[in-house]
Order: sequence, then C-alpha cells, then structure tokens
Amino acid sequence: MDFFQALIIAIIEGLTEYLPVSSTGHMVFASSYFGIQEDDFVKLFQVSIQFGAILAVVVLYWKKFFDFTKLNFFIKLACAVVPALVLGKLFDDKIDAVLGNPIPIAIALIVGGIILLFIDSRFKNPTITSEEDITVKKAVTIGIWQCLAMMPGTSRSAASIIGGMQQGLTRHAAAEFSFFLAVPTMLAVTCYSVFLKTYEHSQMKGYELILKSDENIKLFLIGNIVAFIVAILAIKFFIGIIKQYGFKPWGWYRIVVGIGLLVYFTYLK
Repeated sequence: MDFFQALIIAIIEGLTEYLPVSSTGHMVFASSYFGIQEDDFVKLFQVSIQFGAILAVVVLYWKKFFDFTKLNFFIKLACAVVPALVLGKLFDDKIDAVLGNPIPIAIALIVGGIILLFIDSRFKNPTITSEEDITVKKAVTIGIWQCLAMMPGTSRSAASIIGGMQQGLTRHAAAEFSFFLAVPTMLAVTCYSVFLKTYEHSQMKGYELILKSDENIKLFLIGNIVAFIVAILAIKFFIGIIKQYGFKPWGWYRIVVGIGLLVYFTYLK
C-alpha cells in the first residue's frame, strides 16, 4: 500500500463509518479498484484507522464522555456493546470468509437501502428525544440490533439507528446513540484485531506489525489523522441530512452503489 492508497482508504473510513452506507463495502470496492494488495498490514490498517474515527465522536461529544458524574451513560454503553462482543467472537471466522466475497456485500447494500427507503414511514411516533431517556433495556436491544452489521455490507450505523427508532427514539436521538455506541464497539474491534487476532494468526502482535518500518508508522499516523478529520465532518453532515430529509437519500445511495458493485464484480472485474 502506498501513500495515496492509504489516504484514499482513510478518507473512505472517515466518510462512511458513521453513515448508514457500510464502510466495509466501500473499502472493499476501493481496495479492488486501486489494486491494493491484501497483505497483513493492509488488513490491519483498515481496522486500526477506526481509532481516528472513534476519537472524532469523543471530541464532538466530549461533554458526554468526560462527565463522569453520569455513570448511567457508561453503564448503558457497556451493556449495549456486550451482544456484539459475544457474537463477534463466535462468528469471527465466518465474517472473515464473507469479507473475501464482495457479492454478498453488494446484495446487503441493496437490501439495506430498500429498508432505509421505508424506515421513516415505519416509525412515525417516537417518544424518546435524548440519550438520558434511554433505559438500559432499550440500550441492550439496540446493541442486539447492531449485531446485524456482522454481515459485511449491512452497516453498523444503519443497524443501530434502525434499532433505536424501533425502540421509540427520534431520528436524531437514534443517530446520536449510534455514534456513542460506536466508541466501545469499534474500540473493542480495533484492540482485538491489533493486539489479539494478529498475534493468534501470525505470532506477531499488531503493534509490532505497525512498527515494522518507518513507512508503516507514517501510514498508520496519517491514516488515523485523516480518518479523524473526515469523520468529524461526516458526522455533522449526516445529522443535518437526517434532520431535513430523513433516511431516503441514504437508501437510494446504497441501492445505486450496491448495483454498481454487483455489475463491477460480476462483469467488469
């Protein structure tokens, strides 16, 4: 992976991680299109730059994450992330197998897009407008919905937002709680991939792979900085779009991209 390719992947991660469009689907297409070699470092890079995206949420919502007097907020996040941690560990190998096949990812993009076209009309009378009104039970239920994103192409953001709306949250509240829940979820995935999974498979810890050369260190740092900046802009943009237009624009976007990926990997690749 060269500097330009790393920059593209980092921009895609920052743009798509918190939007209901599947960051995985976009990175799979970009990697294939630019001919990026899927070696150990590239796979690790695509996961580790999530750290920059995580920091974007923490910075934007710093009052939430650094107000330690409201322990209920952290309890809800801790409980909500448990289903993903358990199921993620159980189905880890199966998820990796699907990642090697872009066709199911493209289909998941299309199906998810169709669902987003109708999601606004399905949940018309929300009763919860802020995180403070979300109970631990509802948080766990949203966490279970988030597990649908274990199918690459589904979108963690879309699954958790739909789960939030199903639990009575407004679009805005569901989107924000999805951002909050992303922090422990993505942090766990990043740490698992960098420090545990890499070690299990190659007998080399993730941080050793990153620090293997000065070039790897540079790509890692630049990737996280770019993902951080772009994610901040994407989150602000997304909130504005859903307030004004709902989820239909993202539904149509997913359908178009999914069809494009199907055509590309079926006939052009």
